[in-house]
Amino acid sequence: MALAESGAKAHRTVSRITTILELAAARRTGVRLSELAAELDAPRSSLHGLVKGLVATGYLREDGGAYTVGPAVNTLLAAAPSTVVEAARAAMEGLHRQFNETVMLASLVGNSVVYTDALESTQPIRYSAPLSTRRPLHPTSSGKCFLAFGSARFRENYLADLPQRDEIRRELEGIAADGVALNRGETLPDITGVGAPVFDSGRVVAAIALAGPTTRLTDIVTDVAEATRTAAHQATRNLTGR
Repeated sequence: MALAESGAKAHRTVSRITTILELAAARRTGVRLSELAAELDAPRSSLHGLVKGLVATGYLREDGGAYTVGPAVNTLLAAAPSTVVEAARAAMEGLHRQFNETVMLASLVGNSVVYTDALESTQPIRYSAPLSTRRPLHPTSSGKCFLAFGSARFRENYLADLPQRDEIRRELEGIAADGVALNRGETLPDITGVGAPVFDSGRVVAAIALAGPTTRLTDIVTDVAEATRTAAHQATRNLTGR
């Protein structure tokens, strides 16, 4: 989160490397150089050195011209703390039992939000959460939490290029006051989402969100909002001890 809040700007080479790794991670059979070139709108010659460098350092593995995630990624992830996921899991399970709608844990990744854990509804018609996929901060309910409770510099940098930013800014002020964010069909017309922030050391480190069909949530959205906020408070207590 620190990089995003500092107002850091995208770097083309770094963006290409992270996109290469994300595409390799998303495709079990691997991704080919031609596919990377198409996705990144970049010449194969420009990407060839990056890909070979990632293979050499163990972040990619090459097999028959297809690139998959290498062992260095797993080593890196194994060293990363999983305390936020662990702290939020019990709260997410309680929220899932109460409403039987899909419950997600979101993290801030650059200027995007990524779901890192999810418990899907068992109902036939439900929201299915895409894990490890970048999503915009606005208008997702979890993304709104990061904007509302992040630094003013982070928020204004993100809003600078958005239309209706004054209206969005007012919405974020309300979220900061209420402690809960709503997404009423702004991403998908038939889906309602509710999100609330999880804190550590005074900063938002994650968001717990619940999403489901608008037809089921409209009449109970106030109860869902209160329960989601309570679940986020519980996760914060589990993480910080207070």
